[in-house]
Parts: sequence; C-alpha cells; structure tokens
Amino acid sequence: MVPRKKVERGAGECKMLKILELKDNFIRFEIDGITPAIANTIRRTLINDIPKLAIENVIFHHGEIRDKDGNVYNSSLPLFDEVIASRLGLIPLKTDLNLNFRDQCSCGGKGCDLCTVTYSINKLGPGDVYSSDIVPINRTDLPPTDLLIPIVKMKKEQAMLVTCEAILGFGRDHAKWQATSGVSYKYHRTFNVKKSEFQEWSYYKDKCPSSVVKENNDEIIFTDDVPCRFLSQLMEEDGVKKEEDDTKFIFKYETDGSLTALDVLRYAIKRIENRFEILMESLSD
Repeated sequence: MVPRKKVERGAGECKMLKILELKDNFIRFEIDGITPAIANTIRRTLINDIPKLAIENVIFHHGEIRDKDGNVYNSSLPLFDEVIASRLGLIPLKTDLNLNFRDQCSCGGKGCDLCTVTYSINKLGPGDVYSSDIVPINRTDLPPTDLLIPIVKMKKEQAMLVTCEAILGFGRDHAKWQATSGVSYKYHRTFNVKKSEFQEWSYYKDKCPSSVVKENNDEIIFTDDVPCRFLSQLMEEDGVKKEEDDTKFIFKYETDGSLTALDVLRYAIKRIENRFEILMESLSD
C-alpha cells in the first residue's frame, strides 16, 4: 500500500490520494475530500482524455506479391480492406506520451518521426495473421501490447503486404484511442458490527482480514474498499450497520497495456489541473 499523497488543495481542505492496489495494467485508489462532481470529472478524464497511440492510416499494397524464390502470391484477402483496417486500429500499441499530436507537430500534419509511428505487415499464406506480425519500423520500442490478437486468416498463395501509420489521439474521438476500460468508482463504505449482537463476526474476520479497518473489545469494522467476496454475505446480515462516506471515493480501472495504470493516473491529474486553469483564465478574461 502506498502512503497518502496530497494531489490538490481546495477551500481550506486537502484532497488526499492513496493507492490501494497497483499492478502494471490495474489500479485501485482512494481519494477523499472531493465531491461527486469531481469524482465524475476524474472518471470521464480517465475514459476520454488520456492520449494513446493507435493505427489511423493503412495502405494496402495490392497486386502480385513475390517471395525471394519467385513464387507468386495474391494480395486479395478474405476480408474487405475496411474491416482489416478497423481491426488494425483497435490493436493496442505501446505508447510514448512524448510524441507530438500530428495536428500540432512542426511537420504541419504531414507525418514525421516526432508524431507518427510506422508499422508494416508482410506475411505469406497459408496461415493466420496476428498482431505479432505488426512490425514497428521507426520506433521498435512501441510494438503491439498483445501479440496473439487474430487479424485475418489467409489461404494458400495469399499474402498480406500492408504499411500502417499510428498517431496519438483521445478516446473521446474514437474507441481505438481509449487506453482504459472498466473505469468505475464507489463511495467508501463500512460495516460496523457489535460483537455482542453478531456472533459470527470472527468468521468474516478470518475470511477477510485485509478488510478490517478497526477493532476493539466491543466492535469490529469492515470495509469493502479492499474486495472480499465474503463481505457480500455480511451486507445482508441483521445487526450490521452500513455507512457510506460521500466525500471519499474508491476508483479502479485497467489499461490495455499501451500505458501503465500509474502513468494514466499521473496524466489524468495533470490534465484535470490544466483544464481547470484554462477555465479559470477564461472566466477572469
């Protein structure tokens, strides 16, 4: 568990963030001292406002394709070009947030190494084309994050020769630029149990030790901030007092591997801060 960190200061009150669970592609964290409106702002930012690299332009090289031995292959594939291009766009790619947005790059939107990552697919049939066949050309450090995503099945004497361009974008523009999934939040919730009134309290303590937040001789308090499937049974028991705190929120989400969960959170906090600064400047003007 990571210690609490101050992330912003409101009117006389500190907003604190504490990471409860952290993996490369998953995070669960707590923020207290905020309103439901701010919580929803964080959720929408995590969904729509995180930049991500995705394939935008696909060039199909049609006609006869020859291998090194002179064998001729047909570039016509079982799926329409538009379907394959859509599939390629949805394959998650490792993302470098230091890349420029193409429409803001010094190249004037023409595409260069500062804003565009080029990929190629060159495969001969028969066989399946997978995301592992997408080879980065100018940025070898930005491959697909999942190498087992199927794209198309080729028969004998079929081949696929494709060049792709990937650029940064936001999830609000297209789902292929959405880095996160399963973004959700809930109120901090506790279950207060009087030991004298509920004899089975020790059973839940044994099953969910990490969910115990406080205990004394008379009372034990559980929380479902840390998931435990047995707590769902505790919620239905008589004599259990349930309390919710509408100023403390528990968030969770996962990423597709394009960015780590922690990188997404860091960017989201900076993004919200910048957008509020722009708003305040526009109001003062």
